[in-house]
Amino acid sequence: MDSHPDSNTALLLIDVQEGFDDPSWGTRNNPNAEANISRLLCLWRKRKRPVIHVQHCSLEANSPLRADQSGVAFKRQFEPCEGEVVFQKSVNSAFIGTNLESHLRSERIENLVIVGLTTDHCVSTTTRMAGNLGFKALLVSDATATFNRVGPDGREYSAEEICAIHLASLHNEFCKVLTTEQLLSE
Repeated sequence: MDSHPDSNTALLLIDVQEGFDDPSWGTRNNPNAEANISRLLCLWRKRKRPVIHVQHCSLEANSPLRADQSGVAFKRQFEPCEGEVVFQKSVNSAFIGTNLESHLRSERIENLVIVGLTTDHCVSTTTRMAGNLGFKALLVSDATATFNRVGPDGREYSAEEICAIHLASLHNEFCKVLTTEQLLSE
């Protein structure tokens, strides 16, 4: 697949939820992720292309993404519109415990443009599975973000480092990584 989205290309928004604004996550990279996601969402809606929302409903006791917490809600500008499909998950992959794969196949969607939160968890895991299941995926690097993490050795890794390493690992193996501008200019 080249970068030009066609009618069998769905925009897959992963976990664009209020709970990721909770300060407990720590320092985040790419404060423009939501603006870039919004640009793509507007384009998909304007062109009447398939939009799929994924919502994380955590089973973790203290997670701001638990179904009984306000953070589980989609961010206001990313609430699904009529006709847009929503899949709820409780693990990192949007394909596990959902009907996402069967939906894509029944709708003859072969290509995915993947955006959302967080780069190293649900975005990466879903992208890897999409590639392994035979879908052609584009991952929009500046339409995703993550947070600083502490490794098992106690070292703190910046969100920028984590994001860059995950994108490098995914690119040309599970997907093609490109920017919002690159996708929009094709």
